[in-house]
Amino acid sequence: MGYYPVALDLTARPVLVVGGGPVAARKVEGLLAAAARVTVVSPTLVPALAALARAGRLRHRARRFRPGDLRGVALAFAASGDPAVDAAVAAAARRRGVWVNVADDPARCDVILPSVLRRGDLQIAVTTGGASPALARAVRLELERLVPAEYAELVALVGEVRRALRARGASPPPETWRRALAGDLRALLAAGRRAEARRALCARLGVG
Repeated sequence: MGYYPVALDLTARPVLVVGGGPVAARKVEGLLAAAARVTVVSPTLVPALAALARAGRLRHRARRFRPGDLRGVALAFAASGDPAVDAAVAAAARRRGVWVNVADDPARCDVILPSVLRRGDLQIAVTTGGASPALARAVRLELERLVPAEYAELVALVGEVRRALRARGASPPPETWRRALAGDLRALLAAGRRAEARRALCARLGVG
């Protein structure tokens, strides 16, 4: 099965998670980080989810799944730990045209979740198409050693400079950007010399 890699903007979009255990909690954590409006359907919740519900960060329906829970939902996750329940969620979602992810059951998934390395706004997603999530995590751990923490600051700096250039109507070609990003920018940022890194980047791009 082939998958098309895509990044979704879930800001303020309603997302359903069926399940209240540790797997569901991991899904919810990522969804809240993406600013989704999360509803969890489960008779019980693990402490982490219960705390989020008490804090008002998610809506909790303390009962078993009903097909009507999918009404108006942009995306659904079946993570109850009960194969029959998860299959019912997947079938109901398909009937309603809602994309669904079913934990540990790629054959029922419209959407699979990659293992993600995050450095600020930089995200590197690794997927095996559902063949081996463990291998995807192993590759992501290898990438963590190759992509150090200062990339977060580099992404922020590059975004800042790019927005400033676009506001002035300037658009350096890709090759100019490639040359500008090579070199010591990360080292300067790691040393706390952000202003110097910004000046160096602008000079390499040919702007003041």
